[in-house]
Amino acid sequence: MNSVQPTVSKDRFPVTGMTCTACASSVETILMHTEGIQEASVNYPTSTVSVTWDARITPQGIDQALQEVGYGLVISTKEVAESVREAQEKNYQQLKQQTIGAAIATLPIFVLGMFFMHWQPGRWISLVLCIPVLFYFGRHFFVRAVQLAKHGQANMDTLVALSTSIAFLFSTYSTLFPGFWMSKGLHPPVYFEAASVILVFVSLGKMLEERAKTNTGTALKKLIGLQPKTLTRLTATGQESIRLEDVILQDRILVKPGEKIPVDGQIQVGQSYLNESMLSGEYLPVAKGPGDAVFAGTLNQNGSLEILAEKIGSSTLLGQIIQRVQEAQGSKAPVQRLVDKVSGIFVPVVVLISIITFGFWMVFGGENALSHGILSAVSVLVIACPCALGLATPTALIVGMGKGAEQQILIRDAESLELGHQVTALVVDKTGTLTLGKPNVSSFWVNPLNKELDQISIEALLLALERNSAHPLAEAIVAHLEAKNLPPVQVEAFENIPGAGICGQMKGTRYFLGTKKWMGTLGVQLPAIPLEIEKEAEEKAQTLIWLCNESQVLAVLGIEDELKKNVKEVVESLKKMNIEVFLLTGDQYAPAKAVADQVGITQFRAECLPADKSNFIKALQQQGQVVAMVGDGINDAEALAQADVSIAMGMGSDVALDVAKITLVNSDLAKIPQALRLSKLTVNGIRQNLFWAFVYNLIGIPVAAGLLYPTFGILIDPMFASAAMALSSLSVVGNSLRLKTRGLD
Repeated sequence: MNSVQPTVSKDRFPVTGMTCTACASSVETILMHTEGIQEASVNYPTSTVSVTWDARITPQGIDQALQEVGYGLVISTKEVAESVREAQEKNYQQLKQQTIGAAIATLPIFVLGMFFMHWQPGRWISLVLCIPVLFYFGRHFFVRAVQLAKHGQANMDTLVALSTSIAFLFSTYSTLFPGFWMSKGLHPPVYFEAASVILVFVSLGKMLEERAKTNTGTALKKLIGLQPKTLTRLTATGQESIRLEDVILQDRILVKPGEKIPVDGQIQVGQSYLNESMLSGEYLPVAKGPGDAVFAGTLNQNGSLEILAEKIGSSTLLGQIIQRVQEAQGSKAPVQRLVDKVSGIFVPVVVLISIITFGFWMVFGGENALSHGILSAVSVLVIACPCALGLATPTALIVGMGKGAEQQILIRDAESLELGHQVTALVVDKTGTLTLGKPNVSSFWVNPLNKELDQISIEALLLALERNSAHPLAEAIVAHLEAKNLPPVQVEAFENIPGAGICGQMKGTRYFLGTKKWMGTLGVQLPAIPLEIEKEAEEKAQTLIWLCNESQVLAVLGIEDELKKNVKEVVESLKKMNIEVFLLTGDQYAPAKAVADQVGITQFRAECLPADKSNFIKALQQQGQVVAMVGDGINDAEALAQADVSIAMGMGSDVALDVAKITLVNSDLAKIPQALRLSKLTVNGIRQNLFWAFVYNLIGIPVAAGLLYPTFGILIDPMFASAAMALSSLSVVGNSLRLKTRGLD
């Protein structure tokens, strides 16, 4: 008897309540131990979790499981990106209010504790003010610690709750029962200022981290802002205005002049020019008509369009770009995996050290054993809060990826940032990568023996003929000639001869435009084109188009796929970075050599199949090279997948975009060396952060435990321990944010 397999679902949800990487680890652990959940992966920097579950549980049930330990899911009909953005902004505002409120109440406590410590009423005032600081503005620390403890979990909130509650209870006892200390000849010690300042510093660190997360998401917000919030849907009864999230596939949508395209689809009715610079980087509007594809976020400049929705929401090209930014900010570099493991065992180890510290002081502390034991144990808990360690890698990655996004370099995963600065070989495709993938008129030769038409008349004739042509090269010729404001001419009896060319009649004379081979079949006398023109055409792999009448050739046009700007400079820049550049193309030898010679690439291969490119990269890797691949087409997908670092052109195929780890949104090759330099800056930032975080903990914990007391009489006060902890976190965040000001050129 066959068993029925439960239905499996997978989705991504925003998570509330996470304040550190240890929180993310706790959420993953809790979900993985919840019945019905098969897989859970937390993306801490973007505050989301990807969950795979079966019919034994629902999203509401998943939310309930997290609510029990102080976290939660945002279950909404909105796009995940919008929900995450709203949740992050709400969390930031809440943390800001809590931090400001705690700081205001802490200020008088701090003044009384530092400058009026012997004023008896000051203790009672501090006690009263400390209660709202800890148990109102900072109540979430204690709630979370208790909830986690019920499930055998611990994180940074556990340390904060333990340290502040012990300091508070210790001080409250001293205030209520001062005779205990006086009987020992000691002034009753109170540390209300320490408890409150600890919480303020930790809250400030969390607020700054949340602020860093929202700030580095600016580029993502701009991408999301390209989508219109409402659109006009055409129905059998007329028009209706709906929200973007309410559109469904196969809807017919009306886009008026000046409006943004809301979905990816196909034009059914209407013609217009669209500004697609957000995708291509080109500001020249693109003519669109029935049957043409349009993309979400592009701008309709003139003319109304009726569009059939074929891709909506996150499946649109713009949606995929947004999703890749989100995934990039949450991916973990290999170095971060080590940090996560350390953080997972850090909290219980620190608690154990704190207990050992207290026990040691109680045994060897002499007459002040109790007071020193309590103070040292509290200081260990405070100074070891793993803020700096937890912030070290994510903040650098978030800032680095955010800076990349601002420069139109979308980095899909953190591993690319780690490997990018190690690249020693770069493999590039030709068409659409080094070249524009768009034909352009590069030469124009007029037969000097022609007496029938002058050059202006020839150009006007060419324009009139090509305006009627459906040939792929016609657009390039028309664009070249339209800029000359030529006088209009009338062409009659127009014919399109497939595989050969076109012909038409002007003032009773027949004119032909097409291939050299076709001219030969017409019996036209072919002149000897000057040697330098033929040589240039061969060197640049130009396509020659011939214009003739019934007896002689009038002109010859050279058409070529124009190189992208600054390609030669980019190749030189890469060589200066000690990176070998290889050109692999499926094109024939002549155009491959022509392009390689023009841009300064000495190593190239032509007529490559997809497997040939992949095998070539494998061979380089076997030689110990770290290889980056740059491509734009489906034929590049295999090579992109094989490369250590894969880079796709933003206007490339969906397959290339999906496989590549880095996307150049505007297909600007100058972004390649910038991306590699960004990798170096980011990795340096991570290393600096980790160094100081580990050094801080290695030095701070023993000192807080009292290591210096026997020799120097130095015992760290909990308040100074909290200041040191907060300072380390601020230094890590500040060091990461320095990436924003660093240049990539």
